[in-house]
Amino acid sequence: MGKSAATPPAAVKTRFGMMRHARTVWNTEKRIQGQKDSPLTSKGVSDAKKWARRLGRFQWDAILASDTGRARKTAELINETLGVPLVTDSRLREQDWGDWTGMTVSEVEALFAKMPDEQTGIGWRFCPPGGESRNRIWERGQEALAEAADQRPGQNILVVTHEGMIRCILNRCMGREFTVEEPRVLRPRHLHMVICTGGDLELQKMNALDLRAKGHK
Repeated sequence: MGKSAATPPAAVKTRFGMMRHARTVWNTEKRIQGQKDSPLTSKGVSDAKKWARRLGRFQWDAILASDTGRARKTAELINETLGVPLVTDSRLREQDWGDWTGMTVSEVEALFAKMPDEQTGIGWRFCPPGGESRNRIWERGQEALAEAADQRPGQNILVVTHEGMIRCILNRCMGREFTVEEPRVLRPRHLHMVICTGGDLELQKMNALDLRAKGHK
C-alpha cells in the first residue's frame, strides 16, 4: 500500500517565523516572568498592532502561540490584521524559572553570580532552582514545532512565543554551547526564520525582519 495522504513526505519544508510577545508590565519592571504572567502594557498593545502591518508582507497560513496570556494576546492582536487560524500550545511557554520567578533581573543576576562555576558554566544543563533546564525547553519546543509541521506540511506558520524559547531553538540550530561567554546574537523585536523538514529544525535566517516600523523605537 502507498503512504497515507496524511503523512507528509520527509522532504516537505514547513517554515516558521518566530517572534517574542509584546511588552508586559513585568517587562517594564524588569521582573522574571517565566511561566507566570502579567498583562501587556498599552505600548505593548500598540506595538503588536504595528508589528502586524510589518508581518503582513509575508504569506502566513496560521499562527501558533504559547498559551500564556501575554503571548496569546499578542497573537490575537496580530491576527486582527492577518486573519488566519490561530492555535496555542503549552509546550511553547517560557522557561520555568522556579524560585527566581517574580524576582527582578538585578536580583537574579546577584544570585547567579554566587552560584558555583559548575552550575553557571554548564550551558544547556543550566537550571534555575526549582525550575527547568534549557535542554528541556529545547525538547518541548522542538516537539511543538515538529508536530505543527506534521499537521501543516509545507505551510508558513507564525510562532508567537518567548525569548527563552527562541534562544533555545536558535542556539541549538546553530550548534552553540549556550554559555555566558558566547556573544548574544539575537536582536530584540525581530522575526527569525526556522525550517522544519522531517521533524528536524534548521535556522533559515536569524534577525530576518525588524518588526518595528521605520522610525519606531
